[in-house]
Amino acid sequence: MKKIISYPLSVLYYLFFGLTLVIFHPIQWICFNVFGYQAHKKSVDFLNLGLMGCLHILGTRITFTNDFPLTENIPHIIVANHQSPYDIPPIIWFLRKLHPKFISKKELGKGIPSVSYNLRHGGSILIDRKNPRQSLPEIKRFARYLNTTKRSAVIFPEGTRSRDGMPKRFSPNGLKMLFKYCPEAVIVPITINNSWKLTKKGSFPLSVGVHINFKVQAPILVQEHDVETLVDKIENEITRDIHLPKK
Repeated sequence: MKKIISYPLSVLYYLFFGLTLVIFHPIQWICFNVFGYQAHKKSVDFLNLGLMGCLHILGTRITFTNDFPLTENIPHIIVANHQSPYDIPPIIWFLRKLHPKFISKKELGKGIPSVSYNLRHGGSILIDRKNPRQSLPEIKRFARYLNTTKRSAVIFPEGTRSRDGMPKRFSPNGLKMLFKYCPEAVIVPITINNSWKLTKKGSFPLSVGVHINFKVQAPILVQEHDVETLVDKIENEITRDIHLPKK
């Protein structure tokens, strides 16, 4: 039955998803150009709340668990495993007080209503993952931006999404650059489970009745650990709670 209803529900979902992106694009433009950063950020927060709401059409449930107090007005580095594009809206919404900004691939900087505009104007950076000569200086500049603004970086160090839930090895270069140039930051590790199930059959149809779980692990202070070993510690904290798919 789920397979049958997934087709019409996916069509309905994409309709509301697209409408949400199109509606919020001019809202973002007005907020950014007329009212400034804070208004633009609010529009992005509610855009992502709306995108999460669209998932209810598919019967998707989202649980975001955080048992740790997170202090505002200091830089944070939010690190998570990556399973699907649907990882992003809950992080933006539930951690909105931390002003999360993304290290994203440059291809996303154009062509997507609302999303591309926010990446270009909201404080995130766009990098060419195949070109370290471009990406690493950008991350260095980004770290200094975090220090100045006391905002937060979101990075998915696996590089590409895990399409079957199996974690990929973390790439350390971007993380180490952030640690080096943002030594006062607090690292917020997040374990994401079941997001991949939404797209296990591809982008159409999407799966119905998926329960996505986000679990914030204990925060880690950058300055209390050696940079060379910090990546392994974060990776272990995140991956130990990943629910491995049954073979």
